[in-house]
Amino acid sequence: MKKIIIWVLAALSLISLSACANGKSSQKDNRNLLTSPINKDVTTMGTYIKVTVYDKGKEAAVEKALKLPVEYNNLTTVNQSGSQIDEINQNAGIKPIKVNSNVYELVKAGYNYSAKDLGYDITIGSLTSLWNIGMDNARKPAQSEIDQVLPLINYHDIKFDDKNETIYLTQKGARLDLGSIVKGFVAMKMVDSLKKDGVTTGIVNLGSSSIYVIGHSPRGADSPWTIGIKNPNDPTGTQMGIIKASNEHVNTSGIYERYLEVDGHKYSHILNPKTGYPFENDIASITLLISGKDKTNGDGLSTMIYAMGTKKGYEYVEKLRNVEAVFVDKDNKVYITPGLKDKFQLSDKKAFEVGNITNLK
Repeated sequence: MKKIIIWVLAALSLISLSACANGKSSQKDNRNLLTSPINKDVTTMGTYIKVTVYDKGKEAAVEKALKLPVEYNNLTTVNQSGSQIDEINQNAGIKPIKVNSNVYELVKAGYNYSAKDLGYDITIGSLTSLWNIGMDNARKPAQSEIDQVLPLINYHDIKFDDKNETIYLTQKGARLDLGSIVKGFVAMKMVDSLKKDGVTTGIVNLGSSSIYVIGHSPRGADSPWTIGIKNPNDPTGTQMGIIKASNEHVNTSGIYERYLEVDGHKYSHILNPKTGYPFENDIASITLLISGKDKTNGDGLSTMIYAMGTKKGYEYVEKLRNVEAVFVDKDNKVYITPGLKDKFQLSDKKAFEVGNITNLK
């Protein structure tokens, strides 16, 4: 359910994450780092995944981390039979299914976001499979089809057995879809693996929408990584601003990368579990900067906030600890939460302007 909004020079991908900060580092850097980083990648989970590490002698650690998304793809995909999530779906209304401990943890994380009742529900699978936005067979379903599956979307129908680690969808026809959180969850498993193996400086980049930067940039302890945020209203991929981060999650939800166009109307891939149609609001993209721990690297949170629209989403972020956000609306207005005052810079001042959130209704 994710989207490419950020891009990184150091990682040579559609994200622009630069290892260099402006100016000279004033703090001595005692890390034993490479001049040219270790760069390795894999394509799985329907996206391009890259790990960039500057620590010497960590080739094996990078290879080990890159095995995780392949493993999780086999465990959680709903686009092919045989995964544990597919088994849960196939046995909805029939019996509980024993799952891998990490899959159990992942579904629990999705359930916890769903339980906030803020436009997010991981039992949306029956609806996403109707629209299939982003796939070759994407289509706008008939209202009768939508009406038929809406009653199947209800996170209350997920039953957990913590002792046996089983998951049961009690309603026949219900379907889990973890596409909105699995990349971020796997990103954090990769980060944990790399840190355990001694990595102090690097980037984990899943699809350029779910990123974690480990440590500070190679320039030193006072030089953060610099991440370029893409213009979500421009398919050519121009940069509209930059954000600085160290040991932080950077996660983006947006509308432009995956959509379905029918009779001149563009339908986003981010579906409303209440109406059965894509959310329609003023947000073009939202980028979160999270300094606290988050099991899904901000995936579930960014999708949930996107559903609120700019005004309500901004107000919601202000109440959260360790979370800041950059909202870009469809009129090229940018709204930045207070904690980003010294971390965000608008680079395209011709096309964009910083708006005042109090002016929004």
